[in-house]
Amino acid sequence: MNATIRPTRSFDTDGRNTVTGPRGQRAHAAHLAQSDTLVRRFYAVTPGVWTLVGNGLSNQTFVDAPDGIIAIDTGESVQEMSEAMQELRAVTDRPVVAVLYTHFHYVNGTSAVLAERDGAAVPVHGHARIATNLRRAAAEIGPTYGRGLVEQFAVSMPLDGPDGTVNVGLGHHYRNPAHAPFTPGHVPVTHPFDGACVLQVAGLEVQVQPAPSDADDSVTFWFPALGLAVHNLVWPVLFNVFAIRGEEYRDPRVMLQGLDHLLSLHASHLVATHGPPMSGADDIERRVTRYRDSIQFLWDQTVRHTNRGATGIDLAHAIRLPDLYDDDHITSEYYGVTEHHVRQIRSGLFGFFDGDPANLFPLARADRAARMIAGFGGRDTVRRQADAALADDDVRWAIELMSWLVLVDDDPDDRRRLAAALRTVAQRTSAANIRNWCITRALELEGSLDNSRLYRHRISERQALAGPIEASVTVLRVLLEPDAADGLDVRLGWRFADGTTTGLHVRNGIAAVTDGIVTDAMIACSPAAWAAVIGGRVALSTAIDAGDIVIEGDATTARRALACFDVEGLQR
Repeated sequence: MNATIRPTRSFDTDGRNTVTGPRGQRAHAAHLAQSDTLVRRFYAVTPGVWTLVGNGLSNQTFVDAPDGIIAIDTGESVQEMSEAMQELRAVTDRPVVAVLYTHFHYVNGTSAVLAERDGAAVPVHGHARIATNLRRAAAEIGPTYGRGLVEQFAVSMPLDGPDGTVNVGLGHHYRNPAHAPFTPGHVPVTHPFDGACVLQVAGLEVQVQPAPSDADDSVTFWFPALGLAVHNLVWPVLFNVFAIRGEEYRDPRVMLQGLDHLLSLHASHLVATHGPPMSGADDIERRVTRYRDSIQFLWDQTVRHTNRGATGIDLAHAIRLPDLYDDDHITSEYYGVTEHHVRQIRSGLFGFFDGDPANLFPLARADRAARMIAGFGGRDTVRRQADAALADDDVRWAIELMSWLVLVDDDPDDRRRLAAALRTVAQRTSAANIRNWCITRALELEGSLDNSRLYRHRISERQALAGPIEASVTVLRVLLEPDAADGLDVRLGWRFADGTTTGLHVRNGIAAVTDGIVTDAMIACSPAAWAAVIGGRVALSTAIDAGDIVIEGDATTARRALACFDVEGLQR
């Protein structure tokens, strides 16, 4: 590969831009400045259109239509949406008569709308995949998804002091602490769509255009009578192709289609799910064109260098956005970083193997670390080199050396070394995601933060009862311990008191989902009794003794099969 290696912008090589914030936070000056962009404000975008920025992670938007107010996105909790409704009531007393969801991320405050109407229902418009995506995030991938949210969005970080939260890039908080206890208030979509369409909502025409970005159910709502587009495309930061919390691949080529459609509208006003609104057709065209071009740049240059033989790590050091993109916060690295985005694009296109022979059959991490330490001359030598690297601002090398030490021997001093190196990155990066992840991991390494609960799949009673009860059965397939199930071939069925049936066939080290009709053993119970067991409050044996759960058929084999799942309530 002949690419010229240029410095990346992921974090400063020294502390020249590290400053102290108003609550004692040590952070990059640009990261602190992003808080001013996200300042809490109820914007009057144009007559009859308002959006509340800085209330939570997302905006809440309101449109005054002939038949009443349309609310767009409802935030992370009832409390968050209630605060937005208070702002709305300062400017109009017209009732909210419809709700629109741009995508599945910010739909948990809708009950606040119904509460204002004394529980009367309102039509809720959104993509047909919203319900599926909500279940996915809470079910099979729940532990990793939840852990990623904690790490990326500073959920466990202190509010004050050197490690204090500054912002989370798209908002001041994932969930505003003032809104605790964060009551969930999701109201499912009542009027689904799955493609481009034209709606009549509250007497106003709304054109819907699918526009996948960070979610495959994202759409753009175009109000032609108002020259207004409400969307989930142009963020107050460089778009996050790679989410450090872990997410499905966000294909830039797909997103460019949505951005080109947005530009084709020649809108007078843009309101996004995050950040301040934009007004003025010429300014919108200039800024959004620059934004979409930044995304094309990342994809094009990744493909260019990959075709020349670049590996993922090569790409991280070869590609950086041109300086012209620094002129606007919407194309600046205040959330994620370019070096991660380009590696994700390569992986999204070609998979994990990047052509580096060392990555074809790598050693287990701990084994490799032990061999590297031995090759360097032992732990003391590696420690000295790690300390020297950090002192010389060679932070990347320091982190690698220190990670070997922690992998091989969980020594508290070595954990503190690695924590110090991660904290150095945190204080020198303009990207919120990177700072929050590094500080969260540093606090864990030092022992002041215990996130061990986030490494085990936990299904709460509330969660089991909130969704289809069969989902709390089918999720068990990713909790099977295959060694424990060795030799088992048994069909389990569940028959719930509400008439729902489902099943699992435990065989060949897996649990295959069935309809639960043909079984070797049938588990009969109420949804509440099953939720109590799956949530861990009641042991399976206790529920059986009490008659709350009845196993019909081969109960002995059924009990053995159920004990193979990594769920505390099923193993007692």
